[in-house]
Amino acid sequence: MKFLDQAKIYIASGAGGAGCVSFRREKFIEFGGPDGGDGGKGGDLWVECVANLNTLIDYRYRQHFKAQAGQAGMGRNRAGADGEDLVIPVPPGTQVLAEDQETLLAEVLKPGQRVRLAKGGNGGFGNAHFKSSTNRAPRHANPGQPGEELTVWLRLKLIADAGLVGLPNAGKSTFLATVSAAKPKIADYPFTTLYPNLGVVRAGEVDFVLADIPGLIEGAHEGAGLGTRFLGHVERCRVLLHLVDATADDIAGAYRTVRAELKAYGASLARKKEIVALTKCDALDEAAIDAKAEQLKAAARKKPLVLSAVSGRGVREALTALARAIAMSRSAERTAADRSEERQPWRP
Repeated sequence: MKFLDQAKIYIASGAGGAGCVSFRREKFIEFGGPDGGDGGKGGDLWVECVANLNTLIDYRYRQHFKAQAGQAGMGRNRAGADGEDLVIPVPPGTQVLAEDQETLLAEVLKPGQRVRLAKGGNGGFGNAHFKSSTNRAPRHANPGQPGEELTVWLRLKLIADAGLVGLPNAGKSTFLATVSAAKPKIADYPFTTLYPNLGVVRAGEVDFVLADIPGLIEGAHEGAGLGTRFLGHVERCRVLLHLVDATADDIAGAYRTVRAELKAYGASLARKKEIVALTKCDALDEAAIDAKAEQLKAAARKKPLVLSAVSGRGVREALTALARAIAMSRSAERTAADRSEERQPWRP
C-alpha cells in the first residue's frame, strides 16, 4: 500500500428537510385545520479514528464527502426522516486542518475517538407548528437550514515511540530492518527512503514502535531535498536515535546539520530526548572508530554509541537505551495522569 500522509477533501453536512403546508381534508370534518409535519434534520459529518488504517491513500481517489439530507415533512403531521450521519475513517494520529493548513480543527489519536466536523441543518417547521388562536389556518412553513460546507486538510502524524533521524545514507533503514520485521528499501544512494517506515521492536520487556524518517540535508527547512515534510512524524516520538555515518569526512558537521534542521522545524523536536550513535563502524578499524567517536562526542556533548547494523555490534546496547528512555517516559505519563485524576473533585 502506498504511503500518503496528507490529503485535501471537501466535506458537507446534510441540509434539513423543508416543512410541509397541508390541511386535513376528511368527509364530515368541515374545519380540519393544518396538519403539515416538520422536516427532518440533516446528517452530521464526523471523522473517526480506526485502528486498521495507517495511511490516507483512500482520500487520494475520493475527495468529496456529503452527509444525507433530511426528508421534507408530510401531511397528517408526519415528520420527515433525519438524514444519516457520514463518518470518515482515518488512522490514529490524524489532524484535521482548515483550508489555510494552519488552523487545527480536530485531532484523533486513539481508535474509537470521533469528532464532528460539520453539523447537519435543522429541519423546517410545518404549518401545523404555526397554528394559534388568531391564525387557525397558516399557509406557510419553514424551509430546512442548509448544511455546512468545508474544505479541510487531513494530515497524518505517525504515532511512534522512537524515531530515527540523520543524514541520507546514515544507515537508518538498515538499522530498522535489523531490529524489526520491517522491510524498507535499502540502497547505496541518497534518499532511498522516500516515506516513513514503521517497525515493532522488542527490547527486554518493552515493546515499542520505531519510525524511520527520510534523511535530512542542510536547508531542509527551506525545502531542500525532501524538506521537512516528514518531520511531523517524529513530533510524537518519546526519544530520537540520531545516527551519524562513521565513514563521513566531517562527523561534527553531519551531526550539527541535522540538529540545526530539527531546531529550525520547531515543535520541540530539538528538546526531545536524544541518543547519539556512530553507525557503519564495520567499515573502519578500531583506531579510526575511536577518533570518529571523539569528534562526535565533542560535537554532541555526550558519549555516542558505536554500532553496526550489518555486524550487529552495539545494536543491543542501542535498543536497551531506547527501551529505557521509553519506559521512563511512559511511567512519567502514567504518574501525570494519576495526579490529574486526583485533582478532579468527587461527583456522585
